[in-house]
Amino acid sequence: QVQLQESGPGLVKPSQTLSLTCTVSGDSITTNSYYWSWIRQPPGKGLEWIGSIHYSGITYYSPSLKSRTSISRDTSKNQFTLQLTSVTPEDTAVYYCAGGQFDRVLWWGQGTQVTASS
Repeated sequence: QVQLQESGPGLVKPSQTLSLTCTVSGDSITTNSYYWSWIRQPPGKGLEWIGSIHYSGITYYSPSLKSRTSISRDTSKNQFTLQLTSVTPEDTAVYYCAGGQFDRVLWWGQGTQVTASS
């Protein structure tokens, strides 16, 4: 059974960098052709895909966030990480990590609230 768990600060000051880590258990992030993704949901809004890292290491980003986003991985720890720079209050959201196929999420983390506020 694949499980994902987000970790990171719940409060980030505007202009700073948001950093979250997703720890995956039950499968390796470097096998099975899966995509490992970050998705967020701002208050009162729908889900927004931020970006993904393929098992091969190739990264994909939402065009609207690409200039501020970086997704990397630590294969020794079976983790992947999100960095979002220059945050504003509009980046306040519940952030989820997820894994699955190109067009279908198979597993979700429980989500973590991140608030961008001074």
